[in-house]
Amino acid sequence: MIPAFWKYVHSFAIAARTGFLSALLLAVICHPIAPAQQLPPPEPPQALPGSAEPVETLRVTTNEVLVPTLVERGPGEVVYGLKPSDFELTDNGVPQKLRVEEEMDTAPAALVVAIEQGRSAALQFDKLAKLGPLLSIFLGNGKGEVALVGFDSTPQLLHDFTRSGDDLDDPLKHLQPGDGGAAILDTVGYAVQLLESQPLQYRRVLLLISEERDHGSKHTQPEKLVERIGASNVLVLSLTYSASRAEFLHDLKDSGDQRILSMVGTLFMAVQALKKNVARELAVMSGGEYAPFTRDKAFEERVTEVAQHVHNRYLLSFNPEQPAPGLHTLRVRLTQDYGAQVVARANYWANPEP
Repeated sequence: MIPAFWKYVHSFAIAARTGFLSALLLAVICHPIAPAQQLPPPEPPQALPGSAEPVETLRVTTNEVLVPTLVERGPGEVVYGLKPSDFELTDNGVPQKLRVEEEMDTAPAALVVAIEQGRSAALQFDKLAKLGPLLSIFLGNGKGEVALVGFDSTPQLLHDFTRSGDDLDDPLKHLQPGDGGAAILDTVGYAVQLLESQPLQYRRVLLLISEERDHGSKHTQPEKLVERIGASNVLVLSLTYSASRAEFLHDLKDSGDQRILSMVGTLFMAVQALKKNVARELAVMSGGEYAPFTRDKAFEERVTEVAQHVHNRYLLSFNPEQPAPGLHTLRVRLTQDYGAQVVARANYWANPEP
């Protein structure tokens, strides 16, 4: 027979073990399981002084499609003074009743500069070090703002939004080589999220400086990025390092005649184009510009030209009467022969009505 004292000790030990196991089980149940690794959300941008000040802006409703449109006779020769009757706009082949702002785009720009640091990007760092002073052209009247994002296999915020391009001089002059990745899709998604966090009165612009193809994006599917760009009003300007001497801007000439009007076909074609040259396709979709560069002077000329074009676009808009959900193909033409070419937004994404 076990003495009463040892019975007490034995019972206490059992209770202690049971309590420990119960506590351990409770901790396991209550402790959240670590989620799968995801792309970190962008750091919240800091509020800028006076960001709530009223500014001149285009007022649109939620069902209005905005189509930024550049009309040029030649490099730097913008055609001014065009009226709605001078444009023809079709949505999936259907003519639309459009509106044109009386003045060019006067809204201040919220700009994200996304610079590749991975792979062989270090060979371009000497050019990028001179970028800071050129950013003032984007900022225009001083009410705009600019942020800097660097990326290799992952994007990171190098400098938060600021109203002075000079603030980016130091990070631009001290860029560090990254790893062997160039996650352009992930970075564009990251940059769009940053821009969407800014006040609605800003014209949202992404300046992407990278190679042509994506290498290593793991968090952004091409189909989802097509939808994201098509649903936003972000203007993508792409500058790529390339030995090609393709003519600046004229490489984007597209009357829309060859575009497939089937929404499924359009989405498939857009995804395939992203795989071939993601920088160019993003620019085409948003109505932006794409330009390869090689030499320092060419790079500075490209930046200056795309910066000036940001505020030299017509703002066409229309209300689709019955927008079918999915990716829509847009085509903008001039009704008269001005000897000019048109660069306009190629697609938009219509979400199902709730």
